[in-house]
Amino acid sequence: MQAQGELGGDGEEIGTRRFRAKREAILAAAADAINEQSAKGMTFADVARRVGLNTTSVTYYFKRKEDLAAAAFEHTLDYLLVMLDTAMEAPTPEARVERYLALNIARLARVQRGEERQIAGLSDLRAMDEPVRGRLMAGWREVFRRARRLWGPAHGRAQTDLNGARAHVLMENTFWLPVWLPRYEPDQYGRVEARVMDVFRHGLGVPSARWAPEAVVLQRDLAEGREAFLLAATRLINELGYRGASVQRIASELNVTKGSFYHHLDAKDDLVIACYRRSFDTISAAQRSADAQGGTQWDRLCAMFATLLGVQFSELGPLLRTTALSGLPITDRATMVDRSNRIARRFAGTIADGIAEGTVRAVDPLVASQLVMAFLNAAFDMRKWAWAMPQDRAIALYASTLAFGMFDDRVIEG
Repeated sequence: MQAQGELGGDGEEIGTRRFRAKREAILAAAADAINEQSAKGMTFADVARRVGLNTTSVTYYFKRKEDLAAAAFEHTLDYLLVMLDTAMEAPTPEARVERYLALNIARLARVQRGEERQIAGLSDLRAMDEPVRGRLMAGWREVFRRARRLWGPAHGRAQTDLNGARAHVLMENTFWLPVWLPRYEPDQYGRVEARVMDVFRHGLGVPSARWAPEAVVLQRDLAEGREAFLLAATRLINELGYRGASVQRIASELNVTKGSFYHHLDAKDDLVIACYRRSFDTISAAQRSADAQGGTQWDRLCAMFATLLGVQFSELGPLLRTTALSGLPITDRATMVDRSNRIARRFAGTIADGIAEGTVRAVDPLVASQLVMAFLNAAFDMRKWAWAMPQDRAIALYASTLAFGMFDDRVIEG
């Protein structure tokens, strides 16, 4: 009888392992689907196909699609907490940030080698329905708090605000890594890690650099008609994701009918493409105007930062986040990515010219330009943080994360 009981116990253990392994495979497939199509675009049928199961088998583990998406997001949040807790074991802020970056690069290297699956991006958290949304957002806030703790205890409100900006830029840049790191050969990942950390540690400016930007004035259309639709859609898509911001919701935001919406745009994809073009045109205009304004390459870079952060922190001008790309058809997505890459290359050119001129540190311009793109793209999420202080101060604090590095306090000491 004892032996029979032991066999039963072993059988249960094997069954539990199989259950967990299949559940983890489903979660990994869901993460891939979310990253490609967004949480609301993910389907049970697609997830089942990715793991070689039928749809009924997937519903055995997760009764509703929303349950599966929530579990994939919770897995990502748990993964981030583990990495942050591991990083906290290092003795200094620099060492903690360096370890957190290294853990992320190592994870992406394992993904590249096929040893691990990608985790789900978190851009669709706000698009989830309550009460799941509240639970997930609470989890994200805990991740953010622990990221901010990498810099140790803050002494005063200014330090808390600065560390908040640093944590946000750090997290957003590690979320952006999967987009551009695969452009490098795997044996180059260590070099890229070192170049990223160099910017995090010392910033883009030479030691004598000062933050005294002359922001340019951009010509903007009045927020009415088509421009009003683009502005409302940009805000809602940034907050709720491509699929969370329905045509009805956008029309309701403007207190107009869906018919009025279609008077301005033919379809939702057209709307998103128009929002991207508006955002890219804004960035390009800031780059051109800063160049036309003259000064050193550092002056121009600071003008670009100040101008575009001013747009992001303004009620009238947020730029569309790249997270909306997952909702577009592949051909349209490729066109938008190509435009984004051209903008990044212009930042890289300004940085390279600044290095030659001696006003920008000798950094890797291509790597640095990707850090800049993530830093600007993510600023929208810091609007409430920015609105709690004078705008110039918010821009200076946020910009300092890349201008002077994540461990330089001159912006609050000067």
